[in-house]
Amino acid sequence: MKYDPASEIQDHQVFGEFGGVNPSITDSSTFTFMKPDTMKELFENEIEGCFLYSRHWNPSNKYLAEALAKLEDTESAQVTSSGISAIACTILQICQNGDKIISSRTIYGGTWALFKNVLPRFGIKVKFVDILNLEKVKSEITDSTKMIFCETISNPLLDISDIPELGAIAKNNNLKLVVDNTFSPMVVSPYKLGADVVIHSMTKYINGASDCVAGCICASNEFINELTDINSGMTMLLGPVLDSFRSSSILKNLNTLHIRMKHHSNNAKFLASKLSDDGYKIFYPGLKSHPQYNLITNIMNTEFGYSGMFGIDVGSLDMAEKLLENMQLEKIGYLAVSLGYYKTLFSLPGSSTSSEIPEEEQEKMGLSDGIIRFSVGLDNDIERTYKRIIKCLDKIK
Repeated sequence: MKYDPASEIQDHQVFGEFGGVNPSITDSSTFTFMKPDTMKELFENEIEGCFLYSRHWNPSNKYLAEALAKLEDTESAQVTSSGISAIACTILQICQNGDKIISSRTIYGGTWALFKNVLPRFGIKVKFVDILNLEKVKSEITDSTKMIFCETISNPLLDISDIPELGAIAKNNNLKLVVDNTFSPMVVSPYKLGADVVIHSMTKYINGASDCVAGCICASNEFINELTDINSGMTMLLGPVLDSFRSSSILKNLNTLHIRMKHHSNNAKFLASKLSDDGYKIFYPGLKSHPQYNLITNIMNTEFGYSGMFGIDVGSLDMAEKLLENMQLEKIGYLAVSLGYYKTLFSLPGSSTSSEIPEEEQEKMGLSDGIIRFSVGLDNDIERTYKRIIKCLDKIK
């Protein structure tokens, strides 16, 4: 194993103010000072153990951020109210009017829409490329380029970004490599492979209960301090504050992430392998037939598997829609977006989580309307789940 995030989180101790094994929840937006000079100093410099206002920091968010830094082996972290706010704040901290971003073409639809429709309003240009083509990435670098953006495991086609090579390209050109690791917490540790910033939608696997929306940014002390700077920090000034009660619940759930990721991954590999053997077109990085199987096997933390996501192409939109309806009726899971939930979730990415992307761009990505995305749950009897899926597939033939 290259890195053991589970053990790092296990060894991370947080003592509650009254000795509780769970730290107290900060139910306060503002904090008192005994002396005016201390308040004045905190507006100018960070003071360990002192808090000013919850939009800046509060103890509950700090506890969670410290644990997330252990997850990704970064110096520091910041929590936000959503994954997309984490991405937006990171970009606006690094880029300004006239700058350029090189982004993977195969990314979450919400991120694609932010890049395509919103960032140009701020004078920030985005060039979408095949991130697997490293020479193409290099050829797009100009004097105005400031960032390379990719997802470790792409949404929804499960391509694998070569983070070590992309990190080297970024470093050689004085760029920042920003990686969305939402699909693969614990599975891959991008910061150790050369990423400068690692982002998660904690809504998904990290929280694991589909009961909140949250995000995080893991990076160096320097970058997190820039984000939280009172005068120019994007998380401070744009205010994507995560509620303290949610920070507390996510911190608790983080301690079971290693167990959940192993089970999600094992179940997904079982289903992907069986369905592939049955002749179906399957997208799963844990199959040797996957184009980047050797890459992810080389960069992953092997104990946690290949993630709990897979895709199946059933050939047409009509067949896909019928299959989705049948699977929900057979109690395989839920027809719903998102991922990382206890139970299996399935959806048509082309008309849901990637619907912001125009059809011509979806075609360039290789996203057909017959592809179904699965977030495989924590099913105890995955053989039973497989049999139910086969029953549903037989119905649409």
